[in-house]
Amino acid sequence: MQIILLERVEKLGSIGSVVEVKRGFALNFLIPQGKAMRTTPANIAYYEKMKAELEAENLKKRGTAEEKAQSLNNVSILLVRQASDSGHLYGSVNARDVAAVLSSEYFPVDRSQIVINVPIKTVGVHGVEVRLHPEVLSTVHVCVAQTQEEAEKVRDSFFHKAEPQEAKEKPAPKEKAKGKAKAEAAEEVVAAEE
Repeated sequence: MQIILLERVEKLGSIGSVVEVKRGFALNFLIPQGKAMRTTPANIAYYEKMKAELEAENLKKRGTAEEKAQSLNNVSILLVRQASDSGHLYGSVNARDVAAVLSSEYFPVDRSQIVINVPIKTVGVHGVEVRLHPEVLSTVHVCVAQTQEEAEKVRDSFFHKAEPQEAKEKPAPKEKAKGKAKAEAAEEVVAAEE
């Protein structure tokens, strides 16, 4: 079935693209969600008339999403879950859990916006993507532990461990080479004097 995309859809195309998709995907998801419309002469004419308005609306939504993404940079949330002594959770952390915490602490986030590629089934710090707009992704760190204190400790150790590596300035490779050359030259001078 051919459709016209009204917004960017990952792995399909951008606004205005005419693509071929399976009938069920179009009728059950894309069209009811307002992401696409059928390719008919009337719909093509309607799209051409509304093209500038749709693109302006998309830019506005993208700008709002980018502002929200900036507020989520380096955000970590704490989740307390029961786990075995080896650190495996009894169950898993899902998109609903992450969305609930983000919605209560920051701004409303729908669970469909949370992208968890690998199920979270262990304690520790896990990176989770938040898709605020089809073109805007942000990463949130989820700290999972058995108690609130343990979760805070894990989060603090994770972020303090990451900061010194970035904060340390590595000497330039030329400086190292110069230092080695000077040391070798000094050894040669000492050897020659003996």
